[in-house]
Amino acid sequence: MRRKKCEITDRKAIECILDSTTIGRIATLGSDGYPYITPVNFVFHRGNIYFHSAPEGEKLDNLSRNPNVCFEVDIPLAYLDSGFDPDRRICQLHQLYHSVIVRGKASLVLDDSLKVQYLNALVSKHEHHSDHDQVTEEMKAFRACVVVEIKPTSISAKSDLWQYKASEVRIRLAQYLKNRKQPSDLETIVSMGFNPEDL
Repeated sequence: MRRKKCEITDRKAIECILDSTTIGRIATLGSDGYPYITPVNFVFHRGNIYFHSAPEGEKLDNLSRNPNVCFEVDIPLAYLDSGFDPDRRICQLHQLYHSVIVRGKASLVLDDSLKVQYLNALVSKHEHHSDHDQVTEEMKAFRACVVVEIKPTSISAKSDLWQYKASEVRIRLAQYLKNRKQPSDLETIVSMGFNPEDL
């Protein structure tokens, strides 16, 4: 990673990003030699990535030929517009964010009891509570989908919060975001390690 100050190595922080995002993007290798990227609902459960899919399609065809995949999630934070520093060149505008990249091997979950478990974990994540209707093997929809498991071989993560900038520049940015009051500005300030009330 070029900017080591942006790297996240704490496992809990990485899991927090994975747990707080609902859409991830899986990259498979197509028969034409090009990467094929698909957005999927997912859950990070017991160290692996799980998502459901229709039982047929290009994504599964690609996985049957080559199980090596890359999976990515991101959380866009504040966009740094030209209002922060009107003298900056327009090409120096910037997006702050969190991201995780998982490399791993994908396979279908063939055990029905495990498939039920992972589908319920997926539903619980998206429903944000545990008292939802439970997925069972008897449901028609259960047979109409497959569950894919990605076992990570490596996980890398980064947060671009201007950690590599001087502290006075970061404080000035946090103050600018507090006054701008756009969506994600408050979340960005907190992610940067500042208390908005102290700015």
